[in-house]
Amino acid sequence: MVPGFEHLHIPATVHLNGPAEGLPRVVDTARGLTRAAEQLAAATGPVAIDTERASGFRYGQRAFLVQLRREGAGTILIDPEAVGSLAVVNEALRDVEWVLHAATQDMPCLAELNMHPDRLFDTELGGRLLGLRKVGLASMTEELLGFTLSKEHSAVDWSQRPLPVDWLNYAALDVEVLVQLRWATEDRLVQAGKLDWALEEFDHIRTLPPPAPRQDPWRRTHGVGNVRGRRKLTAVRNLWQARESLARHKDLAPTRLLPDSAIVAAANAMPRTVPQLMATPGFHGRLASREATRWLTAVQDARNTEEPVPATIPSNALPPVKGWDAKRPEAAARLKVLKPAVAELAEHLELPTENLLTPELLRRFCWQPPRSTADDAVAARLRELGARSWQVEHVTPVIGAAWRELRSRRRAEKTTEGHE
Repeated sequence: MVPGFEHLHIPATVHLNGPAEGLPRVVDTARGLTRAAEQLAAATGPVAIDTERASGFRYGQRAFLVQLRREGAGTILIDPEAVGSLAVVNEALRDVEWVLHAATQDMPCLAELNMHPDRLFDTELGGRLLGLRKVGLASMTEELLGFTLSKEHSAVDWSQRPLPVDWLNYAALDVEVLVQLRWATEDRLVQAGKLDWALEEFDHIRTLPPPAPRQDPWRRTHGVGNVRGRRKLTAVRNLWQARESLARHKDLAPTRLLPDSAIVAAANAMPRTVPQLMATPGFHGRLASREATRWLTAVQDARNTEEPVPATIPSNALPPVKGWDAKRPEAAARLKVLKPAVAELAEHLELPTENLLTPELLRRFCWQPPRSTADDAVAARLRELGARSWQVEHVTPVIGAAWRELRSRRRAEKTTEGHE
């Protein structure tokens, strides 16, 4: 039974229009932040947390609103742009379980505000492990609690000030029933015998170190694969870096200044004059045309440089699977056998295959497996690659058996060939 709902009769579906206790005032002063921290520290139970970002509008992924709710403190809305670090809130929540939905989306921007959970429950990940068809917050709230939430403001510009009342209502509702959703999700996980899996996964994502900076991030420009030649690739790099620098200065999403398609088009055309640049697709917008000289300089520097970028860079990334048959056929054979075996197991366990074992991990196992097909060796290699204990326990016998069968079949084929 979900705590707090024992005596409450809930109709089949109830639409929540606004916070039950009314919309709280947004905390935007140091004094207000201290008072909010005191309220949270004096409250009880888990704390529901969510953030609103301005993806596609502002530079980076920082939070422009942080929502918290804890029993006894009610809902608290904080404007981090006004108050800065939330370290005082983090201190108030020491050893308190944080409840987030899709935690990996919120934790990076919370970390920028000096907030780090000591314990974590991710309702979205719990839904995935349960095999729910839809794991969005609104969908899970409706399926598990019988409440519907409006989601029409999920992609708005949260950097806008002042924030409209209907946006704040939307944001407050995101944590209104999140703790109740946590209990309902846990109940389902217990019934499915998956709670231990979930707790291990939650702790894994909580303790993940921040990703290392990407080497040459400009190489991820959409469409860069259509650019041939080192000087043209250098133009992509120069344009990407010029856009990044300007976007950071103006606090705008880079693609609002110049779309990736325009960078690729300019790199392929290598214009020599501003009119030629302006005739290139993607440079007609007001923001792009205003910086024409900046973009043209980036292209000219690429044309004149004595050290154009290399066509490729060393990487520990695996080669594309479509080339495995030629480069390492034994790895291709393993993947063709093990991939469906893992997928079948995931279907039996009623969870997505990628939550049982990520495709990247399985590919790395197949590319560089242990020397032995024994279960102990398989399990050790899976752990080395980052699989969690519950994953290793379930996947090892399936992978081991499928791989041993493959080896036996290959030996039989070679024996047959030898007799012919």
